[in-house]
Amino acid sequence: MPPTPPHGTPASPSTSPGWWRDAAIYQIYVRSFADSNGDGEGDLPGIRHRLPELAALGVDAVWLTPFYLSPLADGGYDVADYCQVDPRFGTLADFDALTATAHELGLRVIIDIVPNHTSAAHRWFRAAVAAEPGSPERSRYVFRPGRGADGEDPPNNWQSIFGGPAWTRLKRPDGTPEEWYLHLFDAEQPDLDWTSPEVRQEFEDVLRFWLDRDVDGFRIDVAHGMVKDPALPDIAPGQKAALLDGQTRLPYFDQEGVHEIYRRWRSLVDSYPGERALVAEAWVDDAPRVARYLRPDELHQAFNFEYLTAEWDAAALRSVIEASLAANGAVGATTTWVLSNHDVTRHVTRFGDGARGLRRARAAALLTLALPGSVYLYQGEELGLPEVADLPEEALQDPTWERSGRTERGRDGCRVPLPWEGGEPPFGFAPEGAEPWLPIPEAWAALTRAAQRRDADSTLALYTTALHERRAHPALGDGAMEWVAAPEGVLAFRRDPAFACVANFSDTAVRSPLPGGVLLSSSPVTTDGDAFLLPPDTAVWLRL
Repeated sequence: MPPTPPHGTPASPSTSPGWWRDAAIYQIYVRSFADSNGDGEGDLPGIRHRLPELAALGVDAVWLTPFYLSPLADGGYDVADYCQVDPRFGTLADFDALTATAHELGLRVIIDIVPNHTSAAHRWFRAAVAAEPGSPERSRYVFRPGRGADGEDPPNNWQSIFGGPAWTRLKRPDGTPEEWYLHLFDAEQPDLDWTSPEVRQEFEDVLRFWLDRDVDGFRIDVAHGMVKDPALPDIAPGQKAALLDGQTRLPYFDQEGVHEIYRRWRSLVDSYPGERALVAEAWVDDAPRVARYLRPDELHQAFNFEYLTAEWDAAALRSVIEASLAANGAVGATTTWVLSNHDVTRHVTRFGDGARGLRRARAAALLTLALPGSVYLYQGEELGLPEVADLPEEALQDPTWERSGRTERGRDGCRVPLPWEGGEPPFGFAPEGAEPWLPIPEAWAALTRAAQRRDADSTLALYTTALHERRAHPALGDGAMEWVAAPEGVLAFRRDPAFACVANFSDTAVRSPLPGGVLLSSSPVTTDGDAFLLPPDTAVWLRL
């Protein structure tokens, strides 16, 4: 394995046109990244302090999850004020300092924008609750009278993504029930009504506020969900509301009206200098539907959830890769590749138990980093962190836990704070003696960044070497690829000039030609003259 670049030495940032087209972007879950003040929650000064380590890793940009003023009913995705930093995370001055430091290190900064809903603590929703039905205050949200003789039933049968009905009925101070409001997520997250000109103007002003503070782009939360069918029709009996089951042809997802919004947003960000990017969290049916968000006058990127949710199977992954490249290429967009994020089980655990899951995760990293386009990394995947499936019930904070009647544990297991250094919790995430907001497993002592930095064969070393090689090699990043004939259960492709990737998904070792030399491998491979033996669940980069 090639040597790891020295710790603390940032690599040169990408200077290609449209920096997002081949960037490696690192997702920071703010609450779990680094705690500077000992309150147990990550914060902006903590992120700023650790940015040199991300520059040394070799990424090009960071994406910050919401740090806005919020009651944290849903981890910050319930925003009470889009232009204020929550005091738990710092101040606007802290954000400005973080952005300046990132830019000095050659890192761009993407922040989350949450336009589908606000917090119930937002000034608009408080005003709506206090106002009368039909008032201008209520026109900013989706309020409707109930069904039934006394309006006792919800306006339709829509279900919350987090479980239970998607409607909650308001009550006056004297207990008299009245209208219902829509919340596709938690009841503390009322959905905005994007037919309101005031809503549209407000979010354009929010975008300008952060663009003026020099952010490099926005990740759009629930980008497919802002516009609803105005008839609010019932969904089919038994149809699920979940985002992960492929059922996105729903009257509240992927409606045609979202594209008008994004054309306006694209025009707005294009009016700023410095190549600002817009990336969609769009859970829609398939690659062609995703590509509709990426037409030249709309968004720059969309997360590739078909790739994220694909099984560990060569044929399935090849199908997703081909469909993604074809659909995005047809609209002139590059494809994004992502293995994990803050909403799904970490891929080390998804891919298998224990050592097998880690071996597959390492192979998946090399496959992903070799594909054409850009890649999004979720914090901790470079350490090979697994899902924490045994968090005590009293520690769980994801709203899914309560809304499902405590039958679904939710997403806390992938949001456990990062281990940085030391032999016991909190492993440098927070000052010694601080209690992290979610408990960190003691077994993570072997997975800390400091421990892995001392091990040339660690997952951190693999990611660091791969990211630097990806940036330096002229074949990698944006561009084309060509499949190469390979045995069943093996994916092989080349990228010009002089690069190939081979990944073995089968249960047996595969002998393969070695036309040049091994650049990097996810697990040890043996070479024999003009061939090499590729073990199961292993990927290799070849010099041609």
